[in-house]
Amino acid sequence: MKNIYAILIVTLVLTACSGEKKEQSLEDLVASNNLEALKQKREDIDTKQQEFAEQLKLINSRISELDTVKKLPLVTTVSVQSEKFDHYLELQGNVQTKQNLVIYPEMGGILTRVYVKEGQNVTKGQLLATIDDGGLSQQVAQLQIQADLAKTTFERQERLWNQKIGSEMQYLQAKSSFEAQQRAVSQLKSQLGKTSIRAPFSGVIDDVITDQGSVVAPGQSQLMRIVNLEDMYIETDVPENHITNITVNKTVKVEFPILGKSMDAKIRQAGNFINPSNRTFKIEIAIPNKDKSIKPNLTAKLKINDYTNDTAILIPQSIISENAEGEQYIYIVENKNAANEGSARRIIIETGKSQGNVIEVTKGLENSAEIIQEGARSVNDGQTVKIINSL
Repeated sequence: MKNIYAILIVTLVLTACSGEKKEQSLEDLVASNNLEALKQKREDIDTKQQEFAEQLKLINSRISELDTVKKLPLVTTVSVQSEKFDHYLELQGNVQTKQNLVIYPEMGGILTRVYVKEGQNVTKGQLLATIDDGGLSQQVAQLQIQADLAKTTFERQERLWNQKIGSEMQYLQAKSSFEAQQRAVSQLKSQLGKTSIRAPFSGVIDDVITDQGSVVAPGQSQLMRIVNLEDMYIETDVPENHITNITVNKTVKVEFPILGKSMDAKIRQAGNFINPSNRTFKIEIAIPNKDKSIKPNLTAKLKINDYTNDTAILIPQSIISENAEGEQYIYIVENKNAANEGSARRIIIETGKSQGNVIEVTKGLENSAEIIQEGARSVNDGQTVKIINSL
């Protein structure tokens, strides 16, 4: 409508001008090379142009007052406020325990007795199974008799020696024989002790691998697996570029998708070795497991807090555009009036870390600025917009 009024006015003016008698056409004036006449003509045109501009301004102003239906872009805005921003590095890890052990026999023979079953809780040192000793117990008994005799002989010889009776050589021979018998008994008892399989730590018998009555070989036959589910931790590999901000005591949000369970934990150990094959280092995250629901090798999702800014300015990533030079920009609203109309202004920004659907603005945007959210893709720099919702 504004364009139609403007065209009508210009047409009327030109018609009026054409009705007057022209003293000289523009082409003839330019061809005459009359400098004074050309300057005068330019002044006349400038004067008319200013008059037309004033008239158009007056008409547009009146149209704006009379036309209640304005075709302005409709936008929503949000006022940005500085807030705390926690960025998390998202990784995946596996649950481990340092007390997850397959027990092997130290002596070969027949597995004569298995005293535990799968799922049974055992304490450290508890007898789990026995292996046939092959007559070792009888040998120990015989050696013990000889050791007792050697002890009696030594004690008598020692009393005589203290009374200056007998030779020193007899005393030393009795002492040497007694000590040798003691060492022999101790060594054979140690061998006999290997026939008794005991729990190396407190835990649960997860699997009885070899049945009672089977023949087992030292270091080869797997007898059973014992697991302690109390000292659990998650192990994962972290890219080396995070070595300065992924450190001991950093907060970690742990989620177990299969269990539908989540918890807060902390890094208890950060590796000091970079794996050259994948350029990562290992970390350990201790996790409580009072209900024993967390099992070894369970998959966990980790969100590690690697960056925090207490006064960050955050905006939705969806409103950011990029120009031909690769610069990021957004639109803000300025000069908002009582009718919720304002002017859109494009500003260049620089961004930092993102989390979810928001990103931190590190440069170019001031706190409390009103940014255009919905409708940001359809406005131009300097364009008047209508704000339909402001947060």
